[in-house]
Amino acid sequence: MTSEVEEEEGPSTGATITRVTRGDEVIDPSSPHPYHLDEEEEEEEEEEEEDKEAIEEEEVERDDDDDDASSSTSVLVVPYPEMVPVVFFCLKQTTCPRSWCIRMLFDFTWFERVSMMVILLNCVTLGMYQPCQNIDCSSERCQILSAFDAFIYIFFALEMVIKMVALGIFGRRCYLGDTWNRLDFFIVMAGMVEYSLDLQNINFTAIRTVRVLRPLKAINRVPSMRILVNLLLDTLPMLGNVLLLCFFVFFIFGIIGVQLWAGLLRNRCYPEENFTLTTGIRLPRPYYMADEDDERPFICSLPMDNGIMSCRDVPSRREGGRACCLDKDDVLYRRSAATSGLCVNWNQYYTRCHTGFSNPHKGAINFDNIAYAWIVIFQVITLEGWVEIMYYVMDAHSFYNFIYFILLIIVSSNKGHFRMQLSFVSIDSPKRVGGSQQPSP
Repeated sequence: MTSEVEEEEGPSTGATITRVTRGDEVIDPSSPHPYHLDEEEEEEEEEEEEDKEAIEEEEVERDDDDDDASSSTSVLVVPYPEMVPVVFFCLKQTTCPRSWCIRMLFDFTWFERVSMMVILLNCVTLGMYQPCQNIDCSSERCQILSAFDAFIYIFFALEMVIKMVALGIFGRRCYLGDTWNRLDFFIVMAGMVEYSLDLQNINFTAIRTVRVLRPLKAINRVPSMRILVNLLLDTLPMLGNVLLLCFFVFFIFGIIGVQLWAGLLRNRCYPEENFTLTTGIRLPRPYYMADEDDERPFICSLPMDNGIMSCRDVPSRREGGRACCLDKDDVLYRRSAATSGLCVNWNQYYTRCHTGFSNPHKGAINFDNIAYAWIVIFQVITLEGWVEIMYYVMDAHSFYNFIYFILLIIVSSNKGHFRMQLSFVSIDSPKRVGGSQQPSP
């Protein structure tokens, strides 16, 4: 390595600056470490290069993030923002066949009209079906109705598939996320089960009852009807509270009926305990019956009760339109009963009121326990045959029992003011709450 000495004159002072050159290296004498200058410069250059590389990497990452953001933004920009961007992992809103299904649902009004016409046609075919006459479906009428039913089912199935492709299946904004769509799905699946059983010659008629739900598909097509149904569904919790209150009212009235009238509707007029008959003669009935089948029983009042009817009110026996007047020991009965048409008045011997074994209407009307009491209460609030039940209780117990039935009708019947007003308040409450929550202008 050769060394060279260079002298330079300073720009202002004229001082001579000496530099020692060793080959390619230049040594400045003014440097505190003239012989380590090359190492420091190399380190600085390496650091600068590392910094530049780091900056370039950050810029590349930043560009990648910008690209990802722009790509994600491009995915969100869709023709129908209210719908799911991608369904079935590959079908975008602009991808065929999903784009075609979306246009059918939202752009083509004729599709909704055709669907409504098919629903109305289904109502007509269901009304014309005669199950008792079409057991084997051999008539031409039944075959035509079956063909229409198959066409209607195929249309509903295609409609479901189109909606699934357009909206997706699972999710809040997808097909099964809507309650009415779930009803449509259930109807189509029930029809599929029905046709599968028919192909295997399995007679399961209970599944056919699902057909009656098909007209409910019209609710989703008529906005005003859907509003009314949604209002009814919104009021169900409040109506549930009304039903709970009615249940407690029924429970109270049922307990009152059981405590007052348990077993009283089984009271009948029997003969006295020491009643005897001549050999070969017997009473026509064990107790007095107003008619042959005892559909309208004569219910008497026990001695300790204050009912309206007693065994003294039992009318005379009549046979062939004539009143019987003979006594059981009358000799004329044996001699001339067959020729003169005379008969024995057996009803005069039913003088003892006693609790028997049968209740009115084949045992359905009674207050023997809370379950039967609820059955009676339900019949009373329907206002069908309640007067006859009230007369039974008044005959057996007391005239003032009508107060019980009048109060029950006022509180609980369909025409009673109390329950009707509660129902009206329950229906009107959501509307009032919704109006109070609206922000003031």
